[in-house]
Amino acid sequence: MQVPLYQAKAEFFRMLGHPVRIRVLELLQNGPVPVRELLNEIEIEPSNLSQQLAVLRRSGIVISIRDGSTVSYALAGGDVAELLRAARRILTELLVGQSELLAELRDADTSVGPPL
Repeated sequence: MQVPLYQAKAEFFRMLGHPVRIRVLELLQNGPVPVRELLNEIEIEPSNLSQQLAVLRRSGIVISIRDGSTVSYALAGGDVAELLRAARRILTELLVGQSELLAELRDADTSVGPPL
């Protein structure tokens, strides 16, 4: 039985729904990164990073590259980097909207005067 597209999308976003995975993907946007550098940037236990990389690798979003004893990871395609850029744009728009609403609320509070 085929999984409905909306369910497949939900699973995809669920898979992305971990801060370490998002951080790894951000770090990989500019090209392959050795595991030791990922560990330095993310500052988590090696076993935890390994688990998160395994999830990303199984999903097909990242690939591993071995060069001698060094293992690096890279994005499997450019679409993931575009998705992260889109998420950044959406979050920026949301935060700008919230900031404007907060300013309006503060202005409304000062124009009403002190409570009785």
